[in-house]
Amino acid sequence: MIILGIDPGLTCTGWGVIAKAGSRISHIANGQIRTDKDASMADRLLELDREITDVVARYHPDFSVVEEIFVNVNPQSTLKLGQARGVALVALARAGLPVSEYPSKVVKKALVGTGGAAKGQVQAMLGVLLPGVKLKGEDAADALAVAITHAHHLGSHR
Repeated sequence: MIILGIDPGLTCTGWGVIAKAGSRISHIANGQIRTDKDASMADRLLELDREITDVVARYHPDFSVVEEIFVNVNPQSTLKLGQARGVALVALARAGLPVSEYPSKVVKKALVGTGGAAKGQVQAMLGVLLPGVKLKGEDAADALAVAITHAHHLGSHR
């Protein structure tokens, strides 16, 4: 089965695609969608929708998973993150994909063993779980991590 993970953000949305066969997972692709900070909010959200739709069309995932929002100190940042996350959820639902969601603490615990793990620890574990993976950035790494979390959860529910 193919799992698409999304780490939403208005400036940069990460995505990662993995395959799960039994208990084995493997890397397929990862990347980041960057929007133009000078474009209107509507144009930036439209760009996110187009790019996520393109990733879905390219890789044909069976499942999708989106990292849940954490509340920033700045309410304006939280609102923008929520709008980007909403676009991701709509794009995935429009494609007919089942969409799951996990908070970052659950993702960190699933990969590293502690919900308070640093980004560097998560990225190091990605190197162990997906040997040879070339990460396209921090947001792509987070997207792969959320996809792996879902793969682990799928295995425990079956």
